[in-house]
Amino acid sequence: MGAAQAPSIAEESYLLTAAEVLACIRTGELTVEQYARALLDRIAERDSQVKAWAYLDRDYVLEQARALDAVPFEQRGPLHGMPIGVKDFNSGAYQGDFPELDAAPIKLLRAAGALLVGKTTTTEFAATGDGPATRNPHDLARTPGGSSSGSGASVGDFQVPVALGTQTGGSVVRPACFNGTYGFKPTWGRISREGLKFFSVTYDTLGFFTRGVDDLVLLADAFGLHDDSSLPASSRLSSLDSVAGLRLGLFRTMMWPHAGPGTRAAMDRAAALLRAHGAVVEDVELPAEFDRLPAWYDVVLACEGGSSFLPEYRANRAHLGALLVGYAETSGGHSHREYLEALDGIAALRPRMDALLAAYDAVLTPSAPDEAPLGSTTGSYLFCKMWSALHVPVLNVPGFQGVHGMPIGLSLLAPRFKDAQLLAVAAPLAAIFETEGGWTRQVHHKVPAPNGHRHLNGAGARKCETNGASRGTNHE
Repeated sequence: MGAAQAPSIAEESYLLTAAEVLACIRTGELTVEQYARALLDRIAERDSQVKAWAYLDRDYVLEQARALDAVPFEQRGPLHGMPIGVKDFNSGAYQGDFPELDAAPIKLLRAAGALLVGKTTTTEFAATGDGPATRNPHDLARTPGGSSSGSGASVGDFQVPVALGTQTGGSVVRPACFNGTYGFKPTWGRISREGLKFFSVTYDTLGFFTRGVDDLVLLADAFGLHDDSSLPASSRLSSLDSVAGLRLGLFRTMMWPHAGPGTRAAMDRAAALLRAHGAVVEDVELPAEFDRLPAWYDVVLACEGGSSFLPEYRANRAHLGALLVGYAETSGGHSHREYLEALDGIAALRPRMDALLAAYDAVLTPSAPDEAPLGSTTGSYLFCKMWSALHVPVLNVPGFQGVHGMPIGLSLLAPRFKDAQLLAVAAPLAAIFETEGGWTRQVHHKVPAPNGHRHLNGAGARKCETNGASRGTNHE
């Protein structure tokens, strides 16, 4: 008997990042339909366990893919063929409702040539801590985080390369940390929220889940997330290939007593790795004026949650959970005076934080207290909520490992409207964390190979000729 034939690029294309796949599509080595079928097969294999999707129509996905393949090359958009999962908002009040108009981010993605795969799961109105049925792909007994539960899990499980999330407190950063993905919350206000359901008008921000910084750069360029330098994010990324000489800060913040052993070890290892690679790393203490920020965050959240969910409360109270009923009825019991004090106090701190962050090329801070906890609750967002309040861009970078073998990420921060700078710094830093941090991304299968796992020559799927080798990916 001859040797078994190696899998084709199409068969294992689900392992590639979006940037790698788009390169294959541009060279003609892969069609959008071939890639869509590989993703749908992966979803069929795994989603009965992970449960990341609230709605998915296989036939419609393939119909979109064939339509994209029919577009002439010269008319294709910058994200042509990029599959994206879209976060749902999960409410019985809207069961069976199919909006006739796209939200602004979806309109932009369609115009750029993206392939919309389906709706990913979330908690009720993306507002509660009680998770949906979605499980963490790396340990089905653990939470994937939330509220962007399905988005984080689907990207972490290689079911889709990119997914949308929204962040009010930590709903992008925390699931990214728990599922071993990149999770990027841009500067507040940089991306239109027209057509999105709000929890908090002061905090809510659209974000992205990916398995690589290159994918985030493509998205940032498509959404126009350029800094005042006017350089696209991709131009800034190509100019920085090492952390040597970078000045980086470490923020442990007032939440540090809540950090578990995994996060503490990740912060220490990150600092040691960066110093070993030539970066200057400094511990930074937050001034006392930031001490009231967590409490102010809570006041604004409760008051704005009250006004946000009042329409559903009046029209469909029976379909609302107890937490959202409480918001609508009492706004957390806070007065207008307290709300104004919190709004004004947080607003005064934003330029102060910009000044602190501007002293560094980027600042590292914890993404979550520790690895994903057992159970269905979505975990703590204590380490995330202040950055949502301050409107700064935040990026979870994976690479570290907890005591139970689960992924742990750290957040990278920059001043407001320095999104492209943040991604530029993240690229060489992420390469270090993913290769030397201690955690290796794994591809889990419904039926394990006889020896429990297999390796594809130390890498993932075959690459197109235009791409270099990717970082190691294990199968089990």
